[in-house]
Parts: sequence; structure tokens; C-alpha cells
Amino acid sequence: MLKKIQQYYDALVEKCKHADFLALLAIRIYLLPVIYEGAHSKVLGFSNTVAWFAAPHSQGGLDLPFPTFLAFLATSTEVLGLILIALGLFTRIIAIPMAFVMSVASAMVHWSHGWLAIASNDMESAQRMAGFIHWLSVNFPGRYNYITELGDPVILNNGMEFSVTYFIMLMVLFFYGGGRYVSADYWLKRLTLR
Repeated sequence: MLKKIQQYYDALVEKCKHADFLALLAIRIYLLPVIYEGAHSKVLGFSNTVAWFAAPHSQGGLDLPFPTFLAFLATSTEVLGLILIALGLFTRIIAIPMAFVMSVASAMVHWSHGWLAIASNDMESAQRMAGFIHWLSVNFPGRYNYITELGDPVILNNGMEFSVTYFIMLMVLFFYGGGRYVSADYWLKRLTLR
């Protein structure tokens, strides 16, 4: 009986493997708006990115050497990463510099804020937000209803949670590629095998 269950299970898993490309496609699609936001803001605000890279820590900057060069590298990596991941082209190759950019972002920007991306209720920033929301409900109930009717407002903690998640997703793309059928890598490989 147990052996028969195992055989059915193995057969089901084998059938599901025909759709395994969907998981890799989903990761690529999920990453696109994330990468787009970073690339878009860096391209349109390149001088601000350079200034942020150059500014000392005491002024909220990253205090990096060669800020123009490093801003160019980060910007071009994200722009190229956006295009290649969207196409599923050279997915494994582009995952490496993209994962590096995520690692640097996590270490330099998010590390000092801990793990959580969104502040938990016991954090002071969340308590201040709760105080503000209470004040708003008492003094401006119409505005309070407008702000809260679609959900509770939250405050970002800016922790490492999101950047580590993106790093893990990029590592999946590095190890497994862009997926079958819906990536340029798949079709290039099929063409070269002929």
C-alpha cells in the first residue's frame, strides 16, 4: 500500500515537472517591477544617486569612493538586468551582478535596520505612526476614514528582508536559468543543439 502511494506520488511529481518553467517565469516577472523601480530612479536621478553615494554617513549617504563610477555600474547593471531578465536572456550570467548589487544594498543600506522591511507594532516608528493615526481619527475623522478605508497604514523599517528575498530569487535564476519555453536562453540552446 505504501509503495503504491509512493508510486502515485512520484508519477504526480513527474507530471508536474512539465510545468516547472512557470516557477522560474514567476520569479522573473516578480523581479521586473523591483528592478525597474531601482533602475528608473537611478537613470532619471543619476546626479542624486552620485550625490547619495558620495555623501558621508552622517548626512545619510553611503560615503563610497568613486561615486560617479559606482553609480554608473549600479545603474547600468540594473538597466541591463531589467532587459535580460525580462527576456530570459543570459539569465544565469546577469543574475551574478544583480545578486551582487542586492548584496551591497543589503549590507550598506538595510543592514543597520535589522531584518524587518515593515516596522513591527513594538518598534518606535510604528508606535509613532499609531499615535499619528489616533490623532488623525480624533481631529480629522473624515481624513482618517479616507486613509484607512483600504487598509491599515504601515511604516517601513527599511530592513534587509526584501533585499535578501530578491537575492535568493536571483540565486534561483542563477542555478536554474530563465526556464523552458518562455526564455530566450531556452530557445538559443535549442538552436545551438541542432
